[in-house]
Formats: sequence, structure tokens, C-alpha cells
Amino acid sequence: MDQVVLLALLIFAAAILYSSVGHAGASGYLAAMALVGVAPDVMKPTALALNILVASIATTRYYRAGYFSWSALWPFAFGSIPLSFVGGAITLPGYLYKLAVGLVQFYAAYRLFRSTMSGTQEVTDKGINIPTLPAVAWGAAIGLRDFEVCLVNRPSGAEDSRAALAGI
Repeated sequence: MDQVVLLALLIFAAAILYSSVGHAGASGYLAAMALVGVAPDVMKPTALALNILVASIATTRYYRAGYFSWSALWPFAFGSIPLSFVGGAITLPGYLYKLAVGLVQFYAAYRLFRSTMSGTQEVTDKGINIPTLPAVAWGAAIGLRDFEVCLVNRPSGAEDSRAALAGI
């Protein structure tokens, strides 16, 4: 199969799967591009553009359905946006990066598995009151955790990208 077609299919699958659970899918796009050998200099802006597109579509759909609250968003955004830049500037050694990404992915899988096995669905409370200080702190932690973009900041190129993905 042609590499471009394979990449398009992988990115489309990642966008569908991630957006179905409210995520934009940057890690899926990075994984797809790394698997087909896209240059790291191309991966970073491409993943960012795709992330913005999918997140915008998802946000619009959640807003129209009445599940979006500006008052709930702003404390998380206030903490996460500045620390995303800090997290993006951090370049971890390969072994630490692989360990950190692997632990985050396994924890996410565990939580997903646990929630599906409980058989109960989470009820959305549209009138939720978010405590400001903890929300800013969690937003900051989430922003700092966004060092996944460091995958494409590594100077050694696509080989490191594939190695990092293998660590997951």
C-alpha cells in the first residue's frame, strides 16, 4: 500500500477514534506519521494543525449539544496553556520519555477499562461548579504533561520517534 494512502487511513482512524471520546488525537497523528517515516520537522506542525481542526469540530459539537461551559473551561485553560509551552520546551532523554509516555498511556487504558467494566455511565451535570484553584492546578499539570510534542523536538529524527512509540 502506498505510504500516503496508509498515512491518510491511519490519521483518519485516529481522528475518528480520538474525537469519539472528546480528544483531538495528537498522539495518534504523531504515531501514524512516525510509523510511515515522516520527518520530525513535518510531524510537529502537521499534528498541531490536525489537533486544532479536530478539537474545533469536537468543541463545536459539544457546545451545540449543551455540554460546554466557559465557566468550567477558563480555570483549566488558565493553568494549562502557559505550562504547555513549558512542557513543550522540555526535552527528556529517550529512556525517560518512553517510560513517561508508556505510564501515561497504560494509566489511561486502565481507567478506560475500569470505567467500561463498572457498567455505569457517568451522568453529566450541566450546572457543575468547578473549584477555581484546583482547576488551575490540574490545568497546569495537564499542560506540563503535554510534553508529547517533545517526540518531534528530538534532534535524532524519525528513528527516535519509532523507538519512542515502541516503548508504548
